[in-house]
Amino acid sequence: MAHIVVIGAGLGGLPAAYELRHVLPRQHRVTLISNQPKFTFVPSLPWIGLGLRSLDRIQLDLNQIVPPHGIELILDAVTAIDPRLQRITLSDQTLDYDYVVIATGPELALDALPGLGPEGGYTQSVCNPHHALLAHEAWEQFLQDPGPIVVGATPGASCFGPAYEFALLASHTLQQLGLRHQVPITMVTPEPYAGHLGIGGMANSRWLIRAMLADRHVDVLDNVAISRIEPDTLCLADGRSLPFKYAMILPPFRGPRFLREAVGLTDAKGFVPVLPTYRHPDFESVYSVGVVTQLKPVEPTPIPIGVPKVGQMTEEMVMTVAHNIALDLGVIVGQPIKPTLQAICFADFGDTGALFLADPLLPDSEGRRHRAFTTKGLWVSWAKTAFEKYFMDKMRVGWTMPWFERVGLRALGLPLVEPITTVSPEPIQVKG
Repeated sequence: MAHIVVIGAGLGGLPAAYELRHVLPRQHRVTLISNQPKFTFVPSLPWIGLGLRSLDRIQLDLNQIVPPHGIELILDAVTAIDPRLQRITLSDQTLDYDYVVIATGPELALDALPGLGPEGGYTQSVCNPHHALLAHEAWEQFLQDPGPIVVGATPGASCFGPAYEFALLASHTLQQLGLRHQVPITMVTPEPYAGHLGIGGMANSRWLIRAMLADRHVDVLDNVAISRIEPDTLCLADGRSLPFKYAMILPPFRGPRFLREAVGLTDAKGFVPVLPTYRHPDFESVYSVGVVTQLKPVEPTPIPIGVPKVGQMTEEMVMTVAHNIALDLGVIVGQPIKPTLQAICFADFGDTGALFLADPLLPDSEGRRHRAFTTKGLWVSWAKTAFEKYFMDKMRVGWTMPWFERVGLRALGLPLVEPITTVSPEPIQVKG
């Protein structure tokens, strides 16, 4: 009997626990550890910050949905992990594992810039539920006395879609409230150009995003670095400053402290390096999925930025990891697989939206992809709303990726996994 532990119950961890339980016989234990009692559909948090959704609509109680599927649930924070001993330390117990899937999501590096908030700073964030609620509270206060808005991201940030979404949704909401004429909005980004998204080579995204921002009268400052934030002023490294009454600035991400402190497990920022199979290169019992996984930048940029890890990419990682652990345990036969990562992002802008697609995420040695484009339309907003409901229902009932979702992705020409040609001849030894 093997014991597989999944750390984190977000967009990567909860589906990973479900998929492992689906593919492994019941004599193998699956344990899910979460430092939060609820699952949150993170892509909808910009709506929470602007009061366009209630938080309870995008959250599920883990105690209600996880144990009925034969998954052990531990609501506690991990304080340490020893990949050599294959042991996890929590606040009041330790767990030994045969395999661990690290799916913690990011820690927000709010100490990256002076004045970066919300805690101890002057800006808002929509990167976690608590911050989204704080952003909404500040938004309601802002509406009583509106003024300039600044939306953007710091150097080293990696997920830019929510910033564009927030800026254009704020513009649309203010227009509906009859306040838009009182509120200049400025988008500030370290991307080499607006619409780069940490991906680059996105064909028409550069021009389409600029056109959409211009149409909403949102000014853009790209290829700029924020140096510090003061109570009502955002200061740039080139000496310029922007006054604001409301600022939503996305911080850089890093791995949680317990990962950064595990010798040899992560890079300097706490991201977990992986082989094409999403197994750690040095610790065969360790796999990683989602934002905490190390991905090298697609291309160098004048101001350093990270690579986004969107939901579709995470789902591919999850399916791969579950397959490869089942293969190790002899549950299935065949070859290890690796994901063909595609970046697919739906962004709602109120009365329209934008779909970004890069297939694959990482271009070949000559900088080419099968496809890379951005398109817009109100249908994108509807699609994001529909996908939120679909994903929440899927997590509520414990689905893995059902056949019709797989068929739909392949109909778009987006295969989930490809076999790799080399397979280790040495079987993995399971402890105990």
